[in-house]
Amino acid sequence: MLYNPLYKQFKSITGAVPANKKLTIRVKGDFGSVVLLLRKDGHDFCMRFPMQKESDQFITNLQLDRGLYFYYFEIEGGKFIGKGNYYSGEITEKPCEYQLTVYDKDYTTPEWFKGGIIYQIFPDRFCKSQAVKQLPQDKVFRENWGETPYFLPNAQGEVLNNDFFGGDIQGIISKLDYIASLGVSCIYLNPIFLAYSNHRYDTANFLEIDPILGDLEDFKSLIEQADKYGIKIVLDGVFNHTGSDSIYFNKKGKFNEKGAFQGKDSKYYDWFKFIDYPNKYESWWGIQTLPATNKGEGGFKEYITGKDGVIDFYTKLGIGGWRLDVVDELPTDFVKSIRKTAKCVNKDAIIIGEVWEDASNKIAYGVRREYFQGKELDSVMNYPLKNAIIDYVKNKNEKTLVSVILDQIDHYPKFVLDSLMNILSTHDTFRLISALGDEKVYGKTKEQRSKITLSDEKLLQAKNSLKIASLLQYTLCGVPSLYYGDEAGMQGYTDPLNRGCFPWGNEDLELVEWYRLLGKIRRNNDAFIKGDFELIYSKKGCLIFKRLGDNEVMIAVNLGDEITLSFEGKLLNLLSSKIYVNEIVLKSGDMGVFVSR
Repeated sequence: MLYNPLYKQFKSITGAVPANKKLTIRVKGDFGSVVLLLRKDGHDFCMRFPMQKESDQFITNLQLDRGLYFYYFEIEGGKFIGKGNYYSGEITEKPCEYQLTVYDKDYTTPEWFKGGIIYQIFPDRFCKSQAVKQLPQDKVFRENWGETPYFLPNAQGEVLNNDFFGGDIQGIISKLDYIASLGVSCIYLNPIFLAYSNHRYDTANFLEIDPILGDLEDFKSLIEQADKYGIKIVLDGVFNHTGSDSIYFNKKGKFNEKGAFQGKDSKYYDWFKFIDYPNKYESWWGIQTLPATNKGEGGFKEYITGKDGVIDFYTKLGIGGWRLDVVDELPTDFVKSIRKTAKCVNKDAIIIGEVWEDASNKIAYGVRREYFQGKELDSVMNYPLKNAIIDYVKNKNEKTLVSVILDQIDHYPKFVLDSLMNILSTHDTFRLISALGDEKVYGKTKEQRSKITLSDEKLLQAKNSLKIASLLQYTLCGVPSLYYGDEAGMQGYTDPLNRGCFPWGNEDLELVEWYRLLGKIRRNNDAFIKGDFELIYSKKGCLIFKRLGDNEVMIAVNLGDEITLSFEGKLLNLLSSKIYVNEIVLKSGDMGVFVSR
């Protein structure tokens, strides 16, 4: 091995590094000379750092300002040392750059979040109390809990998302004991503010709880009752757009206050960008019911991030933090203001962004984002890991999974790595068990997908795959996020089919107990809080790694041919309570979480 930044003998700080802190880089090899070439993002030229030869290695020290950097090594003969597969440090004919993230020295993430478990709830579909629902005439109340949500367009070709099953805040409170039994430390709620639709991403009033869900006192009660279980509430902040049917835009004229659509003298007029007033305006992905907000406009920014604004108000209520919807569409200064306001109220408020790629080097709308350099986010939804885990479980592709894991270790600050929101399904994706069910759904219409349920044989296979996927989700670096009902065996493809009603009384109890076991294993092993990752074996569908904290845990999943692990002593499999002496035989499909005994 010539160079591997994941080992401290080559790079003295693993992963991202603090600004202006001494960083030692070492390259091994019998070369005449080695030069480190490093460029800061946005610059074409490279800084050259000739490395000092000491015995069989070359050394240089760096102290860098905050920012994103890329580097590689030049050796004699016009060749280079570049990243290579699994960071193997291969000699190449062309430069192959490593990434180096340098973050603000005062940057930290909340300790309470690490080592926990998130439970995501789509409020209308989780649990309803006995409260009587009186809906406006333009909304439909679904009497039969558990029926398929409406998904077909109306005569005008619109999918209204205006059917409600009546899930509410008091319903969530009534199930806190159940949620806590899963080991949950944080509930992430999809939007709860007043809105027209059942998904509520079309906010009508940020400062009003949707009365279908309850009122502010109900929400305060949820915070208080959840706190008794050691559970914090994270809200969904949808600030890139509002609803057209809102006090701010008021396209339908339902609200007493003059909205931007009704007159240029509205105090909200500058909150939106009109192309041809009033009917042509910027909107999210061209959806006219979601007019895009003008985040650079002072009044809107103050309303969201200022004193007594939306962030300030709800954070003071005692929530645990915010998940920022489509954060890559929010300007950098706006995100920084959200963080600053939330942290001023509660330094331990978690700020999570919806980012679907590697968030350390994300480019959105031509701008390189600085999410993890210290002034913006604490965490993101970990879509790269989600996709890699599902690919591995379905296709035995451990190579991509390992590459994603190693990239994240190398690119992110360690305290961010430990805070990543590790999802396997959400309100925007297929249900996990459906994604693993091997049904041919691509190319089918939503109506066709609504009629697909897994056969008994495929369901059994999907459940076994789900257990493997969730085991990895719960044991790799980061915080697992369980989408409500995945633990109950819920199925569903494209939204709103993935947003069905929780099947109370008809849960898959085997899966519920499986997730409880995973939760117990996480709680009882310090290695899953902030432990290091060590790759032991990765080949032909088999993946074995360790998490190293105050205790050491080995995780093994074998999707390939039978293999034998030899060791000295005794190991206990926490999944089965079986003890192994000196040898473990892993058959295809076997998995385990092993600790010394």
